[in-house]
Amino acid sequence: MQQNFIPFYKTGYFSSLICDYLDERAQLKPFYNRFPKIENFKNQITEKELSFKNESRSVLVESLKKQFQKFDASKSSLQNIELLKSEKTFTITTGHQLNLFTGPLYFLYKIVSTINLSKALKEKYPYYNFVPVYWMATEDHDFDEINYFNFKGKKVRWNKDASGAVGELSTNGLEAVLDLFSQDLGVSKNAQFLKELFESSYLKHADLASATRYLANELFKDYGLVIIDANNPELKKRFLPYMEKELLEQTSFKSVAETNEKINNLPENYKIQVNPREINLFYIKDNLRERIVFEDGVYKVLNTNLTWSKIEILKYLNEFPERFSPNVIMRPLYQEVILPNLCYIGGGGELAYWFQLKTFFNELNIPFPILLLRNSVLIQSESQSKKLKKLNISDEDIFLKHNAFINKKVREISNIDIDFSSQKKHLKQQFEDLYKLAEQTDKSFLGAVKAQEVKQIKGLENLEKRLLKAQKRKLFEEVSRMTEHQNDLFPKGGLQERNTNFSEFYLEYGDALISSLIENLNPLRNEFSILTL
Repeated sequence: MQQNFIPFYKTGYFSSLICDYLDERAQLKPFYNRFPKIENFKNQITEKELSFKNESRSVLVESLKKQFQKFDASKSSLQNIELLKSEKTFTITTGHQLNLFTGPLYFLYKIVSTINLSKALKEKYPYYNFVPVYWMATEDHDFDEINYFNFKGKKVRWNKDASGAVGELSTNGLEAVLDLFSQDLGVSKNAQFLKELFESSYLKHADLASATRYLANELFKDYGLVIIDANNPELKKRFLPYMEKELLEQTSFKSVAETNEKINNLPENYKIQVNPREINLFYIKDNLRERIVFEDGVYKVLNTNLTWSKIEILKYLNEFPERFSPNVIMRPLYQEVILPNLCYIGGGGELAYWFQLKTFFNELNIPFPILLLRNSVLIQSESQSKKLKKLNISDEDIFLKHNAFINKKVREISNIDIDFSSQKKHLKQQFEDLYKLAEQTDKSFLGAVKAQEVKQIKGLENLEKRLLKAQKRKLFEEVSRMTEHQNDLFPKGGLQERNTNFSEFYLEYGDALISSLIENLNPLRNEFSILTL
């Protein structure tokens, strides 16, 4: 087994915002609390320890115990739940949608990052306990984003009419998905495990939340993972004061809009990830999840007949807090209110919207967690690694976009020089003399000289492109082999981790897949991993 690394900025797949964050650029420091270094967690622990109440711990532990009663939780997970009673125990959290059969590979990398950071913190701060938490996004309603996974170039899709929170969706109809999936799995021992895992997860649990909890527990039960469904009346009660404030004062809209303006005024032109609503709460019940708005002095649920006065909605909120659901702006706050959390681990897009929330958290006096970019991994077999070395394809080469990759390799393997840089440099020097001559004789001649320079440079560039194209044809077999290898590792021209399902690799590596990730991934390294299994 071998592991190589490449800086995130050299992959070409991460935004300037994330790369600048990893470089600890000064302009981003107002938008986060502490940078994810092991030594910075001491002050984060102290801050959270002072703010998180024992009453919140009791409610959290009882809610988790009820959720874990419904399936065969591991001993280590149950022990971690018990540890949460102690004021010396803290969580490391990642969140993810309820993608069918985990969706893309990075579902695994998020949770592995969470588990491994918890381990590293325990080694550094043995007086405290650290519990890895997977926050299931059961209240999301974007079914089309989660109803499929990719397997061997095919999209395995769950066709179903769906509305409301996805966690409550019935798993009826997934028998047909399993039948289709099974046809491509084969008959190996690992294939049998995957079939049984899918069946036990989705055909033996009534709703998508229960199925996903079972699936995540089966994959990570040996590592003490705690899985939380926050769509829970008792947990929502702990969030009541903040939902009241959101309804009455629209605090999040004001503070996030202010932060967005500051980000927009930065010279780097970072992209704003989310824009706040005036009220960042949904109404959720049965198959309904719709926005709450305040119009003409009345609170309304869009696309329904539900309305309340101010007094009525506050009374309703206190009676049925579970019917109010935080959106992308409020969910992070909900998480930090109900968990003794130190760090949130997510992808680049997630961290981008967390950066928009620091002022909001400050105004409500809730500690802002450390933000850590999850591990990113390219998995390759030993055979693939050997072939890449034989073709002299480096780690940085393989991350190039397709055309840039082919152009670079053709230039390298061609027996003629396709780089006309020296010719263009020589041409520019000749025109420098013409410019001097024009200055001495007739300045009106400068325009004609410039036009001729542009024309001849462009002519050289066109010749260079035609020569490169001709060499591509001549070296067709070598180019095809290189393209095939890149396509294998970068399906559909994108990162493997954002496309491929874990089942493809489990078929080959079995239990060693997750154990290898646990053994090799360092969540604090802040580099992209290339793992040869």
